[in-house]
Amino acid sequence: MLKLFLDKVFYGLLVTAGVVMIVFFLFTILPGDPARMILGQRADLVSVETINRELGRDLPVSSQFLLYVNDLSPLALLNTRDSSSRIFADASKYGSFIQILDTGSKTLVLKKPYLRRSYQTRDDVTAVLLDALPGTVVLAVAALVFAAFFGILLGTWSALRYQHWDDNLNLIISVLGMSVPSFFAGIIMAWLFGFVWRDWTGLEMTGSLYVVDPFEGMSIQWKNLILPAITLGIRPLSVIVQLTRSSMLEVLGLDYVRTARAKGLSPFAVVVKHALRNALNPVLTAISGWLGSLLAGAVFIEYIFGWKGVGKVTVDALEHYDFPVVMGAVLMVSVFFVIINILVDLLYARLDPRVRA
Repeated sequence: MLKLFLDKVFYGLLVTAGVVMIVFFLFTILPGDPARMILGQRADLVSVETINRELGRDLPVSSQFLLYVNDLSPLALLNTRDSSSRIFADASKYGSFIQILDTGSKTLVLKKPYLRRSYQTRDDVTAVLLDALPGTVVLAVAALVFAAFFGILLGTWSALRYQHWDDNLNLIISVLGMSVPSFFAGIIMAWLFGFVWRDWTGLEMTGSLYVVDPFEGMSIQWKNLILPAITLGIRPLSVIVQLTRSSMLEVLGLDYVRTARAKGLSPFAVVVKHALRNALNPVLTAISGWLGSLLAGAVFIEYIFGWKGVGKVTVDALEHYDFPVVMGAVLMVSVFFVIINILVDLLYARLDPRVRA
């Protein structure tokens, strides 16, 4: 298990390094002047050149990349005495750090990754994303709980009603759920339940988890979570239904299940205590793997429903060409995705000894 863990971490670091390279060079070649975004379109040329020098935009692309990697890396070289080489970071922008090695003009330090500052607000990108991250996590977890509960329930029912009309209906709905794009499903759900049938549902088309009232202060509005969580959970729900159904059909035909029925056990005991328990192994590993996909796929859902999360912050930043926020959001989601995939692979190895072999 230790060798497997180290291998997965190594490959995860390679994937993260590849994402860093792609994100940097992709946003470097995009049009747009960050200095104009910060100062405004009527700024004078001297001020624009000063801001571009502070951001390192006047350096060659290779030097800009080294400076970007130096900012992201937990280990960084700082300029402490010599400011002639600008590919090394200035100590002032990192705040607190731990000094490891002093080489004279450069100092090797241990620090937290620095995602730079927003072009629009000048706020630290890490603080902006961490402020929006709880909304995305709550939405993804709620969607996964909804998909897992109803997916296992409907999948088990379909297996017990094999080739009946309700089994065929579940298959048709699950295929439709996997086929409909999330942004289209979000628009339909918001329009129907938040506008057309609002008098009966009491739901709003848009809204976040936290609502600020000028008199009552901040409050949690759980009802705003219903529509985006259901919409985001439609696709994993459809997958879990079919996976549970096929796994249950396989288990229900095994000898030990027939033996349990022959002993006179109740149908509930046969299904829940014997069949379902063994059929859930592939379902649980699939559910754990969906969490990373939901974190990455909540962008359109958050934007459609006005849900404050990393996805909405990313789309808003794209509209204003606020590249540090977008780059930071992409990197954060990719790191979460890599970590979750490593945990899922370890879970597979824990459940199935053949994976460890």
